[in-house]
Amino acid sequence: MRPKLADKEKRNIVVRLLLTKEEKIRLSTFARQGRYPFISDYIRVRILNSNRMVITFDQEATIQILRLDYDLNKIGVNLNQVAKKINTHDVYQFTSEDREVFKQVLQELRNCFSALQKYADRIDHSQKNPFTNERRDSGHS
Repeated sequence: MRPKLADKEKRNIVVRLLLTKEEKIRLSTFARQGRYPFISDYIRVRILNSNRMVITFDQEATIQILRLDYDLNKIGVNLNQVAKKINTHDVYQFTSEDREVFKQVLQELRNCFSALQKYADRIDHSQKNPFTNERRDSGHS
């Protein structure tokens, strides 16, 4: 049984929207891709949460981001191994092997941050304001 909603949370006002067949298909597709159970949920989120920006990446960027995710996971595994080694001994002295692992981890982090910065810069400078159709780096807010 569904929980009861407070009166102010109940959606009981109907808004009619006329669309072409193609617009309805596109809207249904967007809602389905966004995993919204109903078109109205998709519309509500898109309109009422309009300060959220949807960012899409091309195939190259997607592959790079997946690679970064993998690399960051490897870094986490390395750090966990070092932490475990340190925590298993009451008094532990860093070895040259530990220093080498930390150097590798630091270099991997630098590589990941560099690649992420490349894509962050691309996002910052390529997004258009949906209201003015101007690029964000054009000096307008």
